[in-house]
Amino acid sequence: MPARLRGPVYGQPSETARPAVPWGVQCGEATASSAVIWSATDRPARMLVEYATDARFGGARRVTGSAALPETGYTARALLTDLPAGRDIFYRVVFQDLGDLRTLSAPANGSFRTAPADARSVSFIWSADTAGQGWGINPEWGGMKIYATMRRMAPDFFVHCGDLIYADNPIESEVALPDGRVWKNLTTPAKAKVAETLDEFRGNYTYNLMDEHVRRFGAETAQYVQWDDHEVTDNWYPQRLLDDERYTVKSCAVLAARARRAMLEFTPLALDARDGERLYRAVRRGPLLDLFLLDTRSYRGPNSDDQQARLGDEARLLGAAQSRWLEQELRASRATWKVIVAAAPLGLIIHHDWRRRWGSDGVAQGDGPPRGRELEIADLLRFIKDNAVRNVVWITADVHYCATHRYEPARARFTEFTPFYEFVSGPLHAGGFGPNALDDTFGPRVVFARPPARVNAPPTEGGLYFGHVAIDGRSGVMTVSHRDVAGAVLHQARLVPEGPAARS
Repeated sequence: MPARLRGPVYGQPSETARPAVPWGVQCGEATASSAVIWSATDRPARMLVEYATDARFGGARRVTGSAALPETGYTARALLTDLPAGRDIFYRVVFQDLGDLRTLSAPANGSFRTAPADARSVSFIWSADTAGQGWGINPEWGGMKIYATMRRMAPDFFVHCGDLIYADNPIESEVALPDGRVWKNLTTPAKAKVAETLDEFRGNYTYNLMDEHVRRFGAETAQYVQWDDHEVTDNWYPQRLLDDERYTVKSCAVLAARARRAMLEFTPLALDARDGERLYRAVRRGPLLDLFLLDTRSYRGPNSDDQQARLGDEARLLGAAQSRWLEQELRASRATWKVIVAAAPLGLIIHHDWRRRWGSDGVAQGDGPPRGRELEIADLLRFIKDNAVRNVVWITADVHYCATHRYEPARARFTEFTPFYEFVSGPLHAGGFGPNALDDTFGPRVVFARPPARVNAPPTEGGLYFGHVAIDGRSGVMTVSHRDVAGAVLHQARLVPEGPAARS
């Protein structure tokens, strides 16, 4: 446990040549007793974090974080431990210049909420897709203002379902709008081309952090992030070699290795001590809620027009080890609600090549009994039913519109599962697309959908969305709503838990 501070914490001999903190602070992987604090600076410097349960920092403690170095993109992080459950934690970060230990940065402040130990009410937000299709930061429009809307809702935490960046989507200074007006982007050298080098991938993350709403949201909300395709390039899989003249690096495996490193540097992830490459994990948010964040990119077989009738490595999306892990975690969970966080929906057809309507980048292989990647999901759904795992809900994004789907055996070609809901919400700040066609394999029914009026609809047309979940601490009832860029409720579903609900 860090020692209590005594006397002055920081001294600053002069205002000249202080380390900068240009990208603010973030918190991630918050549990009932720990959290990761992230920040970045502009030179070799040591991160120092002071934290307390008091906004005035009464009884504050301090922990020394990692060194920000060129090798880390000048990012650093610190692990806070022995935190009280269910409390607001206030923290401030300074950087100590390693070239002159007397010189410290100005403090950068943040806050977050630890997971509760009791069955109190829980709220969280999820969405995906930031700075896609060339729609970048437009100060005249108000920047990425959906992040300001989410911040005002003061959720317990935020889940980013992937496409944290669009490494394959350059940002131009001006984009013509359908109504004849011009969308004006902030631009940077890193966003002038597709990302191939480590520094270019890093530059995609710092581009998003140029937006004040993104920084303020990150400073006040604990985050859990996962990746999808655009952290690397559209519809990538490890074996893919690109046929794209924009790229000099053709190997997606090489690009993905650089992209993963940049993501680990520029997000507040906590690496698994047993496997520093592993991104899938379980998150416990008290007796009412467990989340299971999947990695649907790292272990998949090639995207193809997959018609395999037996499950093999080539047909997998999650991979055998992740599938076993998910089944074990679901069976062991004692939370009222089990929320599976996937990067893409189960029953919407997502073509690898949408222009030719060929192949699959998602689960759905087209109408009929399970084939290819659907076999892996069929096994999982059968496991959930056979082991009486109750109150499973899926949340996801990817398709750039919001929708609520109900999966029902009576409508399905594969029937060995318990009915469940899937909620799809996004994008945060990208072009609008859809609606996608439904595949009848698992019997999805559209309860609600809000697709755009055109392909790549600009943010000015209002098609930016996020999902909000509220779980009542007394009844255990989960209310899920889709919200627009202003925070207005577009659709709401009330889910009553099966079995005895956890109570405070």
